[in-house]
Amino acid sequence: MNPRDPFRSRSMLGSFGGPISQDLVLILAVLFVTYSLQFFQATVLVPGAMRLGPLTWRGLWLWQAVTYPFAGWGAASLWFPLQLLILYWFGRDVFAGLRRRHFWRLIAWCTVVGALVAIGTDVVQSLMGQAEANPVYPIIQGQQLLIAIFITAFATANRHAQILLFFILPIEARFFIAIEIVIAFILFLESHDLPGFLGLCAGIGIAYVYVRDGGIGRGLRQTRLRLEKWWLQRKLAGERRKRGLRVVPGGGGSDSYLH
Repeated sequence: MNPRDPFRSRSMLGSFGGPISQDLVLILAVLFVTYSLQFFQATVLVPGAMRLGPLTWRGLWLWQAVTYPFAGWGAASLWFPLQLLILYWFGRDVFAGLRRRHFWRLIAWCTVVGALVAIGTDVVQSLMGQAEANPVYPIIQGQQLLIAIFITAFATANRHAQILLFFILPIEARFFIAIEIVIAFILFLESHDLPGFLGLCAGIGIAYVYVRDGGIGRGLRQTRLRLEKWWLQRKLAGERRKRGLRVVPGGGGSDSYLH
């Protein structure tokens, strides 16, 4: 595998064939255990101490900025095992494409950046007197962030793969990134959790850049080059308008000339 171009998974999402990584089994097990612990009075503090919220910066519980994706989130319902199933489907393909080192780097980058954005948003809201009274940021918690990361990674690497939305409607994978953001926005309208919404969007953005450009370092360089190219194009277009220049096609050739 080329570490500068790590994700080249070609497996079809949704089949149960092939080996499952121990790393993914560990993630699923931790999520299930921490999800279960919240329903017992003797252990409810364990997942609570792992979740990202205002206490992370107000109480300096800084470890929550890296533990929150692994604290299972949600009420007691059949939706949680379905989420774990979705996490398995996408996570298996992402692990196969990235391999262990890049798989965990992807999770680490998205986790930390998502937490920083969420905390920063909460700090700004608090200074403006507009902070919500949520003990945690519900939109970004637990398996919800991991599912968003893995779907984004898969969709970025396999843009034209067909995925059955709700197991019925076939949609190309590239559209699932936008669908994720729309769903997160609907959750924001319900919860008013702006830190969680922006943190989740930041995690999605990091996952997209990581897979598209083969890592964050390379991705930042590519983004800077794209911005420089865009700025130079706008600057050149402005000079053309200012000086009244126009592009005239060359006679039968591919070159153009300024007059």
